Amino acid sequence: MKLTEEMKDFVDHNLCFVATESDEGKLDLGPKMSMRVLDDSHLMYFERTAGQTYRNLEANGKICIASANLAEKKGFRFYGRVVLHREGKIFDDAIAYAEEHGIKKPTVVPVIEVTEIQYLDPARAGKNYEG
Repeated sequence: MKLTEEMKDFVDHNLCFVATESDEGKLDLGPKMSMRVLDDSHLMYFERTAGQTYRNLEANGKICIASANLAEKKGFRFYGRVVLHREGKIFDDAIAYAEEHGIKKPTVVPVIEVTEIQYLDPARAGKNYEG
């Protein structure tokens, strides 16, 4: 699934929340302030706490990301599968970025292949993007 320029800009300028589920069915939801666009079909963020979200991703790789802007009454929901990067170029670039910007280094970098996109604005809430 290809992200539009509007979607990329939206992710870059709004807070994203990540939802995951354990193998036992327990849901986890949390903000990811480091979420950003990697390319036309992938999102990524810095997993710094290696808490429940990380454990859920490690167990099954399923994720849902929601981002909304109350003032604009607009948003998107992104579904996908995660690959966890603990080494290699993506991880090394994340470490360098964290060092350069004086922020906590990630323990792992989840990269999300976006497989489905839904709108969250009132007129189209829950409807799939067909692009």
